[in-house]
Amino acid sequence: MTQKWDGIDRRLSLRAEAEGMLVSLSPEEKETQPNEMLMHELLVHKVELEIQNEELRRANNAIEEARDRYLDLYEFAPVGYIAINRDGLIEEINLTGAALLGVERTKLVNRRFSTLVAPVDRDRWHRLFMNMMEKDKAERQEFGLRMTGADEAVFQAHLNCLRRETLDSPPMLRVALVDISKSKQAQSII
Repeated sequence: MTQKWDGIDRRLSLRAEAEGMLVSLSPEEKETQPNEMLMHELLVHKVELEIQNEELRRANNAIEEARDRYLDLYEFAPVGYIAINRDGLIEEINLTGAALLGVERTKLVNRRFSTLVAPVDRDRWHRLFMNMMEKDKAERQEFGLRMTGADEAVFQAHLNCLRRETLDSPPMLRVALVDISKSKQAQSII
């Protein structure tokens, strides 16, 4: 468990740690000249800065590892994740989402999401999308749509949508997309 420090406690702790490292170089106060005391203070400060620098390096490495884990989880999740802006354009999509749609990610970004909805469900999608984007309160909505992939093959998809908005950005629709064609086929056989 990491300990939280306030500025004064952390400074005193660093000072004590640096002093401990330089204990053999500490001048005797009775015999010390002002320039020796100044030199000692500079050495202590230098060691404090080195300790802080090492802590920053460790923290930066931890942040990079966490970012890499997040990206792995996001990109290779078993669900397609899509961010759709208020104009209906795809702003972000993970690798799984691009694979489900059978289109390269670079060709999906800034593309209108409705072009990927099967023609039979486009009007329904438009009504659902407008309804979610106009609401003030973010409410999760789930529904099924027929989607078209790159080869124009239609597949059944389950969408889990949530409208997100922050103070510094306009509303965005976060969509989790799952291909449920196989489960639908299995249900129709039973």
